[in-house]
Order: sequence, then C-alpha cells, then structure tokens
Amino acid sequence: MIINQFPWLTAMILLPLVAACGIPLLPDKDGKLVRWYALGVGLADFILMCYVFWNNYDISNPTFQLTEKYAWLPQIGLSWAVSVDGISMPLVLLAGLVTTLSIFAAWQVDRKPKLFYFLMLLLYSAQIGVFVAQDLLLLFIMWELELVPVYLLVSIWGGQKRRYAAMKFLLYTAAASIFILIAALAMGIYGGGQMTFDIVELAAKNYPLALELPLYAGLLIAFGVKLAIFPLHTWLPDAHGEASSPVSMILAGVLLKMGAYGLIRLNLEMLSDAHVYFAPILVVLGVINIVYGGFASFAQSNMKRRLAYSSVSHMGFVLIGIASFSDIGISGAMLQLISHGLIAAVLFFLAGVTYDRTHTMLLDEMGDIGQVIPKVFALFTIGAMASLALPGMSGFASEISVFVGVTSGDVYSSVFRTVTVFLAAVGLILTPIYLLSMLRQLFYGSDKVLTCGLTNTQSLNPGEEKAVCFGNSCVLPSEAHFSDAKPRELLIALSFLVLIIGIGFYPKLFTQMYDVKTVAINTQVRQSYQQIAEINPDVYAFASSTKKVTEVASGLGISR
Repeated sequence: MIINQFPWLTAMILLPLVAACGIPLLPDKDGKLVRWYALGVGLADFILMCYVFWNNYDISNPTFQLTEKYAWLPQIGLSWAVSVDGISMPLVLLAGLVTTLSIFAAWQVDRKPKLFYFLMLLLYSAQIGVFVAQDLLLLFIMWELELVPVYLLVSIWGGQKRRYAAMKFLLYTAAASIFILIAALAMGIYGGGQMTFDIVELAAKNYPLALELPLYAGLLIAFGVKLAIFPLHTWLPDAHGEASSPVSMILAGVLLKMGAYGLIRLNLEMLSDAHVYFAPILVVLGVINIVYGGFASFAQSNMKRRLAYSSVSHMGFVLIGIASFSDIGISGAMLQLISHGLIAAVLFFLAGVTYDRTHTMLLDEMGDIGQVIPKVFALFTIGAMASLALPGMSGFASEISVFVGVTSGDVYSSVFRTVTVFLAAVGLILTPIYLLSMLRQLFYGSDKVLTCGLTNTQSLNPGEEKAVCFGNSCVLPSEAHFSDAKPRELLIALSFLVLIIGIGFYPKLFTQMYDVKTVAINTQVRQSYQQIAEINPDVYAFASSTKKVTEVASGLGISR
C-alpha cells in the first residue's frame, strides 16, 4: 500500500535535480568522478521509470494515472500536479534513455566538467517535468526551465558560432513560449469560478469556437517552434551545427518531441473543435517540412546541419499523422516521435564519434575512412538505413503508418489525399539520396585532390595500400592512429540500434503503450468534426459530402 501511494513521478523529477545540487561538493578535479556520478544518477532515474511503469501503469486505461496533486500557490490556482497517460509515458522513457546515453556520450568533456554535468542533470529533470505536468502553468514553468541549461550547454561547449546559435535558440523558444502562458491564463480564467490550470479540469470546459481558434493558433506557434515547423525552424540547424554531439542528441532526440507532445496534448485533445479547422493547415505544413527539409538537407556540406534538416523533414510526418483523423495515423505520429528520437540520437552520436577521429564536420574534407574505422562505418550505415525508412527498421513502421492513416481516412477528399501522399513520397525519395551521399562522402573515396597531393583512388605504389584522408591529412591505413569504435561507443550505439530494429520488426512493443489513448483522442476529434460538419457540410471546400458525414457519425455510434 505504501509503495502504491509513493510519489513516483515527483521522485523522477527531483532525483536528477537534487543530485545535480550535490555536484559542486564532489572532491573531483579532473572530471573523472563527476562523470560517473552523473551517469549513475541518470541510469538510476531511468531504471526507476522502467520499474514504476512496469508495475504501476495500466496500458488498457486511457486516463491519467499515477496522479499526484499538491497545492502550491492556491491563490492563483497553481498546483504541483503530475501524472502520465499513453501520450506522455513513452516520451518519459524516451527522454530518460536518450539523456542517460547522452551523459555517457559526453565522456571526454574536460572543460568545466562539473558545470557541464550539472546542466545535463538539470535538463534531465526539466524534460521529465514537461511530459508529466498535469497543471498547465507547471508545464509552462518546466518548459522555461529547460531553456536555461540548453542555452548554456550550447554557448559554452559549442563551436565557433556557439553564442549566436545559443542566443537564437533562446530567443525563438522563449518568445514563442509566451503563447503557452497566454493560453493557460485564458483557459484558466474562462468560465468564472475558481481559477484552475489542471489539464483535466480545463479539458472539461466548453470553450466557444471564437476562443478556441486564437488559442490553437498561438499554441501552434509555441509548439511549432520547438517542433521546427517551417518557417519557424531556422534555429535548429544553427543549434545543431554548433552544439556538441551529446547536446545535439538531446536536442533531436527529446526537445523536438516536446513540440509534438504539446500539439497532441493541448491542440488536439483539448481544442478539438479548432483542430477541425486547422487540420488541413497542419497537413500542408507537414508536406512543406518533408519536401523542404529534404532539399535543404541535400544542400548542406556540414554533416550535423545535414542531419538537422533531416530532422525537419521527418517531423513533417508527425504533423500529417496528427491531422489525419485516423487511429493509425495518430498512432503513426506517436511512433514517429519515438522512432526519430532513437534514430536522430544515434546519428548525432556517431557524427560526434566521426568528428573525434577526423576533427572536421565538413563532408568535403572527409572521405575513404571506412576501411580504417569499419565498426563506425557499419553503425553509421545501419542508422542511416533506419532514417531512410528501410523495411525492418522503426522508421519504416512509423512512416508507413502515417501514409496508411492519411490515405485510408474518410474526411479529406481523394484529391487532397493523393496530392499529400505524392508530395510526401518526394521526401521519401530525397531521404536516401542525401543520406547515402553523406555516407559516400564520409567513408568512401572522392576524386578531389587532397592537401597531401594524392587522390583517394591513388596508391603510393602499385599494389600498395590506398592513402586515407582524415580531414586534410593523408596517411596509410596501417599507419593511421585513429582507432575504431571503442567499447563505450559500441554500447551507446547498439543501445539505440537494438531498439530501432526491435521496433521495426515488432512495432507493438511500443504502440501498445499508447494505442488506447490515441484511439480515444481520435474518437473525440472525429466527434468534433461530425458536429461541425452537420452545421457546415462543406467545412472543408475539398472535404466529404453530407453522406460521408453520416457514415462517419454511424461509425462512431452517434445519432444525427
């Protein structure tokens, strides 16, 4: 009984935060103790998550579970209210895994190591807080808290333009997050009575459409910046290009997912009437993200910027899935969040591993290193195959679900669905082009003349080994001092890749966590569509007829 009443979610949030406060007290000068300490804390919190959800979470229940609520500032209606459901629980696990492995990936940090790991644990705590907050004002506080460590991690341990990238990230996300605060205040005040920010109580209110539409638009901007929706995405390539690889792992693996989580939690679930009007816009934005991100990625010569634009492209599938009005489409959007979180994290990690060997991120300065570091080459290739949605990988399972969801839906017209699928398919064609060309430039030879005067296809003497280029340095493979993937690096990469392949072969491993919840959300959204379409059968100029509305209502068991 005591175990069941224990504040597990609060413990998940506070464990990294409290542990971070102990870092300045560690008797550590060279950073070796603090990195083990931070890794131990991250691993302990992740194990705690797995234990609690395995023993206390019911995947067949679509409502909030493990609810903890304590009055904090009752004068303004603020409470410490945390809980999880099918939308938040998988993302909590994703955040725990990615952040823990990111701490492990930062093993070589020797500049201000105590401050670095303090910020990493603070970021860990804020991420969990965002996903489990049941109080909308608490969600806003956690959202803002997360900005501080990311800004410092980029501005102190980033590249040459780190301050510019960090400031751009801060300005974009901080300015956009004001809309979360405005929406929280508007929904909390509406209806009179005692002010509340509890998400369950806010969702029970009946907002007029005239209020829902501006709230939805404001939240779309706030979450769209974090999700890197075009044209609000420009901070992302700069942040990724300058951030260290462990920070990039968190940016792509977790922080982008916060934007999608907000869209599903607030826009889709709480403002479902407004979603009916904005859904086609989300589909169009999703298609733009996919196509634009693909072309922009192909044009990048910096490896991390290419991967950053790849993330922009892949988030387009999330938008399409959210706006699909189908169970499998929304489920595919959730699976894409998890899949991309794993794939992007491992690719940015391997980009860092490659940089440690070559000391450059410019693809034009790389080439023909696959024979010297074959393990890194193999891991990078598997990660790229997953990103381009090779069957048997998690990327294929998520993206095909979105495609099936949007094509099998009965809300949009056949012309709209056909155009959407065609343009999204263009993105699928671009993805292998820019990823495979990146692998070729990284690990295979090129025809350009190197600084040493040799080409990658030229041997010093007939029958001898080919010269290998590391950045601007040419050496023979037998003379290279660049080691292949180390055990720590193999462990980190394989931790991601095993899950990626496991989800690809058995997607139910994760979809069963949230399917009940996504079905419930989609049912609610379709009810909103049916009610609006009965008043205005041509709610979409390209949408279905009154007959189709009747079919939708019949399928939902709703009488007209």
